[in-house]
Amino acid sequence: MNQNAAQNYLKTKIFTATPEQLQLMLYDGAIRFAEQARVALEKKNFDQSYSMISRVQRIITEMNASLKHDVYPEMCGKLASLYNYVYRKLVEANIEHKVESLDEALRLLRFQRETWVLLLDQLGKSKAGAAAAKLDVPAPNPRMEASIKLSA
Repeated sequence: MNQNAAQNYLKTKIFTATPEQLQLMLYDGAIRFAEQARVALEKKNFDQSYSMISRVQRIITEMNASLKHDVYPEMCGKLASLYNYVYRKLVEANIEHKVESLDEALRLLRFQRETWVLLLDQLGKSKAGAAAAKLDVPAPNPRMEASIKLSA
């Protein structure tokens, strides 16, 4: 029952997330699975590392496929190149059992996640500023100002 509740929570979280939040969830998932793959590689549990790296590869493939080249061609081209590089490092880690290759992919995924979080923070601030500018706030009332000064 507990696992069923966790699955329902995750579904709700995904279905109610903004596209920006979904992208962050993809980064989080890729990093989590890559870290699990790293532990498995160190233990020479190649079946487990293969499974985890394959999950990361599917996430990277999804992120690459969801790029909107018609909207931001230059940025999408650079991200596609980065995702392809990460994917190649994951393949290398999987085939050659190289922790170093997995570490390189992890380093890039963590950097991209940090960058995405900064972008979300800036986006949130700009949305808040735009919303505040649209608010119809009345001008300060002199009587209210006087009562505030007396109270202090």
